[in-house]
Amino acid sequence: MTALRGLWPEVQDTCTSLGLMLLLVLFMGLARVVTRLQQHRFMMAHTFVLEFLATFQLCCCTHELQLLSEQEPAHPTWPLTLIYFFSLLHGLTLVGTSSNPCGVLMQMLLGGMSPETGAIRLLAQLIGALCSRYCISALWSLGLTKYHINERTFVCRNPIQVDLPKAVITEAICSFIFHSALLHFQEIRTKLRIHLLAALITFLVYAGGSLTGAVFNPALALSLHFKCFDEAFLRFFIVYWLAPSLGILLMILMFSFFLPWLYNNHTINKKE
Repeated sequence: MTALRGLWPEVQDTCTSLGLMLLLVLFMGLARVVTRLQQHRFMMAHTFVLEFLATFQLCCCTHELQLLSEQEPAHPTWPLTLIYFFSLLHGLTLVGTSSNPCGVLMQMLLGGMSPETGAIRLLAQLIGALCSRYCISALWSLGLTKYHINERTFVCRNPIQVDLPKAVITEAICSFIFHSALLHFQEIRTKLRIHLLAALITFLVYAGGSLTGAVFNPALALSLHFKCFDEAFLRFFIVYWLAPSLGILLMILMFSFFLPWLYNNHTINKKE
């Protein structure tokens, strides 16, 4: 009984954090419903707001998930379960948005999005990422759990545990794999696709999390590690902005140019 009483505050704090994340998702969902009702009036503003809300939701939940995952670093199963669940929840609720500048870059390079729309989405993601920091700071200042420490948002918690070349390779590979799957899972029915992408995100975080955090999202990285960008801008810019973009470029070069070229050469040689 004593052990259970000692465990109860930990469980209560975890449930409070989970409840906070679910409330955030609910409020963002209500905001999206209201925004979609005004779609026919202001198309560009509608696009901006939806992308802002999606990025805001993703960043706020990830802040809270990161906080929970650090409480028991020796037992990664629970954090990975939460990552899978919330990746699934984001996939279900954020349909039609990317909340990732790399996703916007991929669509623009493939001709699926105009530069004007891309610029609006990128601006919305940047503002959403920065606003999420202030929102989380305000929520943590309420002291809802013992883990919520307002000062935490003002400290650089460097996630890069390897040298710069390895960090760049890690983030580039994660971005390459994730966006390749995103591109080629389009033909799979929606319910199965969301589960597959959630499982892939969980695997990538498990594989690369101990090296760089496996963020592969420049907007999310800015929100999570804003103080680190301030203290070591060039290093974090290369790892969390350039490396994921490089992964996108390599992915497009491979699937749009190299593999079709290889296939055409093979077909020509076979005919000869």
